[in-house]
Amino acid sequence: MRDLTHPIETGMQTYPGDPPVSVEPVATHESDGYRESRLSLGSHTGTHVDAPAHIVPGGRTLDEFDPQSFVRTARRVDCRDVEAREAIPADRVPKVESAVDCLVFWTGWDDHWNTDRYLDHPSLSPAAAERCADQDLAVALDTLNPDPTPSDGASDAEPEGFPAHHALLGSGLLLFENLRNLGAVDTRFELRALPLKIDADGASVRAVGVDRS
Repeated sequence: MRDLTHPIETGMQTYPGDPPVSVEPVATHESDGYRESRLSLGSHTGTHVDAPAHIVPGGRTLDEFDPQSFVRTARRVDCRDVEAREAIPADRVPKVESAVDCLVFWTGWDDHWNTDRYLDHPSLSPAAAERCADQDLAVALDTLNPDPTPSDGASDAEPEGFPAHHALLGSGLLLFENLRNLGAVDTRFELRALPLKIDADGASVRAVGVDRS
C-alpha cells in the first residue's frame, strides 16, 4: 500500500482564493490531560475528491455516494512529458478495458507542491476530459486542477472557466485532485480515497494505492 496523500498543515498550498489552512491546538496533554486540535480548511484542501455538486447546481454531494464509489480500479497514464501549462490531448486518453473505472494522470507535478510553480501544472484539454466522460471514467491527477489554474504564467490561449470539471462532474463522475507519489504504484492499481461522509461539494481524503497483483 502506497500513500498518495499530501499532509494537511497550517499554511499549506491551496487553490488561489480558497480558504487558508490552519491546524491549531485547543487542548494539550500538559494543560488538559489530552490532545485536541481545531481544523480550519476549505472543502477542496490538499488531496481531495470533488463531487458533482462542486460545479453542477443540484448535483450529487459526497454523502450521496456509496463508500465503494471511492475505491477505484485505476489505470495510470504517464504524462510526465507534458510541459508547464500544456494541455493533455484527447489522444493520450486510452481506451480501457471494462474493469477499469478511473484514469490517473501522472504528470510528476507533485514535485512542485507548495511552490508557485505548482500553479503552472499541465491540464486536461476539454476534449480529453470529454473522452474520459464518454467512457464513464472517474479521473485522478497529481495536480491542483484538471483545468488551467490562474497564475502569472497563464496565456490568452487557455480555455476559460472549468470545461474539464464540467465534462467530468457534469456526467456525474468523481474527480480526485492533488495526488502525489504516483511513481510508486503500478500502471494498474486500486485507488482508495474515502472522504468524510458529509453533505458537501468535496472533502480531503487519505488516498492510497494498492497493487492489484
